[in-house]
Amino acid sequence: IAYALVSLACALAPSLPSLVGLRFLHGLSSSAAAVFAPGMIRAMFSEARAVRAIGFMGSVESLVPALAPVAGVWLLAFGWNGSFYALAGLSLLVAALIAHQRGALPPPPPTRGKGSYIRLLRNPVFLRYALSQAFTLGGLLIFVFGAPAMMTKALGGTLSDFILMQVTGIAFFIFGANIAGKLAEMIGAERLILAGSLLSALGLAGLLAYGLSGGSAPLAIAALFVPVNLGLGFRGPPGFFRAVVASEGDDARGAALVILFILGTTAIGTAIAAPYVTLGLAPLAGIAAAVSCLSAALLLALPKLEN
Repeated sequence: IAYALVSLACALAPSLPSLVGLRFLHGLSSSAAAVFAPGMIRAMFSEARAVRAIGFMGSVESLVPALAPVAGVWLLAFGWNGSFYALAGLSLLVAALIAHQRGALPPPPPTRGKGSYIRLLRNPVFLRYALSQAFTLGGLLIFVFGAPAMMTKALGGTLSDFILMQVTGIAFFIFGANIAGKLAEMIGAERLILAGSLLSALGLAGLLAYGLSGGSAPLAIAALFVPVNLGLGFRGPPGFFRAVVASEGDDARGAALVILFILGTTAIGTAIAAPYVTLGLAPLAGIAAAVSCLSAALLLALPKLEN
């Protein structure tokens, strides 16, 4: 409801400065779902089913960057504030559905009184899963955010080349995320998390090697980007779930820190890569690969969750 009200306020904002301030509240009110949903999924399902549920949730979330621009162009026909009115209406619809199904949903995960962010930051098992999740996803996002400028300005391509790469990558991520639960049952969650992290890092390393060799073909870049997404799809659901489990009952704070690490890694990495995106494929891929490789290094260095 808060998100719907802030969306409506954004649509009615009288000036750009007020819209900027309201957008801060917009982001703040939207964080509840990201923080509480993983813990609620953990409360509803066994580990195997929870991994599948998180994989499905990630699949739905991955469609947003692909479909949002299309919806945004259509909503522009109704004015600049059309998207905010749409968000307000959809948010109220979701709130009504949640109210109707309230009895079937578990309570939000607890934020334990004796828990704290400092306690989680001192927990090497939690950091193993939280930071490795952030570095794998962060490496992918750093490359994605720099790819449009890199492909159009440095490689002389078009936005269609980027769209091809992105749509292909999302398709393989969705595939990987939806079979992650089954794979975790077959080979074990720990092996899948490590294998997915290595696959994603190797994909970015492949892009780096291709860039250093002078390669610039859009189809080759799209093909090399496939394992980056597939690896994230494999490791993402079990990795996020195990980060929540490793928070030892402090589910809300644990999920919040994972998201903070992801956003922080992406923001810092994108800022570092920004001056180099017009220099070619290799600089951008190199920075993204370095971040992604940290994920595998942490998985090998920090202690695992005890069964």
